[in-house]
Amino acid sequence: MKRVMTILCAMAVAFAMSSTAFAGKLVVGTDTNFPPFEFKDPDSGKHTGFDVELWDAIAKEIGAEYDLQPMDFNGIIPGLQTGQLDAGIAGMTIKPERAEVIDFSDGYYNSGLLILVRSDNEDVNKIEDLAGKVVSTKLATTSADLVKERANAKDVKLFPNNDAMFMELLSGGADAVVFDSPVVADFMRKAGKGQVKVVGPLYHGQAYGIGFPKGSPLVAKVNAALKSLKDSGKYRDLYIKWFGTEPR
Repeated sequence: MKRVMTILCAMAVAFAMSSTAFAGKLVVGTDTNFPPFEFKDPDSGKHTGFDVELWDAIAKEIGAEYDLQPMDFNGIIPGLQTGQLDAGIAGMTIKPERAEVIDFSDGYYNSGLLILVRSDNEDVNKIEDLAGKVVSTKLATTSADLVKERANAKDVKLFPNNDAMFMELLSGGADAVVFDSPVVADFMRKAGKGQVKVVGPLYHGQAYGIGFPKGSPLVAKVNAALKSLKDSGKYRDLYIKWFGTEPR
């Protein structure tokens, strides 16, 4: 009888935990400056982008209300670890060392890293050419890891946001930027048009995932929602809207 009661109590606790998974609004961390994935619209003052709209579609699929919490990228994983955030979507690469401390959804975007230089730069054509150069990139990212591992740069300048990273290149404070391909491409087409160019191949093919605290019941729900959005074509519509190409 005691064993039966123990099992029933355990089942009751599990049920209570699952039934209160969406009690109140979820707190979802996102980067403050990572276009076209997330950024503040200058007209409306609201955060938007591929990640923001994708999460909104996921939340509707799983029936969850949420508050978006804009923050620097390097604060998202600690926020998930401490339980201050229920989820984090910020172009976050699924890396083994990150997966040790947080849980990830299935990958929702395939990316890689590119080298960006000023248009008149003829010295840099691949990552090995960054030896002895000054490189700017973003704090706590796979880009920073790649530069430190392979570039043998004279100096690696780490910034908390994209704007400062790119400005360092344009102002001559850095010889190159190494960063995620969609963000680099977006900057080259818009704010940096005519002033910068991409050199070399795509490095470190990688997938972005949505982050959660370890053991979160949201992971399975979000994975199911992602599959549903892809099957229905809604994911494709968002992808084309923000990147202008078919999903890859």
